[in-house]
Amino acid sequence: MDRREFTASLVAGGCAGMCVDLTLFPLDTIKTRLQSQQGFYKAGGFRGIYAGVPSAAIGSFPNAAAFFVTYESTKSLFTGYSATNLAPITHMLAASLGEIVACLIRVPTEVVKQRTQANPSLNTYRVLLNTLQEEGFRGLYRGYGSTVLREISHCWPGA
Repeated sequence: MDRREFTASLVAGGCAGMCVDLTLFPLDTIKTRLQSQQGFYKAGGFRGIYAGVPSAAIGSFPNAAAFFVTYESTKSLFTGYSATNLAPITHMLAASLGEIVACLIRVPTEVVKQRTQANPSLNTYRVLLNTLQEEGFRGLYRGYGSTVLREISHCWPGA
């Protein structure tokens, strides 16, 4: 992958991810609150529907950019070594590796975002500090393994 392709993947992937995440954010908040143990209305109902958006906005661009850069780089690396009939496997491996790397950014972003959505009386920064104080750095990666398994399952046919 040359510098131009790298930059294109970085910028296009980041912008696309950010547009999708910010556009669908209110629906994500509603889903999170519906799944909250507190119940929908105690978790905030329709109030503060954009609670947690700073976390999503900050993490969205680098998350999507990391996926696309990893995907395109891995694809270009394997292209020279694999036969044409192995192209689907190359794409599946590249997408899986892209998801693993992207989850390094996505999971902490999601942890903070969901906790803020479920408790709109706290701001994103306060939720981040509380998580670090109560659970340490590992608390930001709660659910990393299951998230990676969920994401890479979409990369393989029949999964």
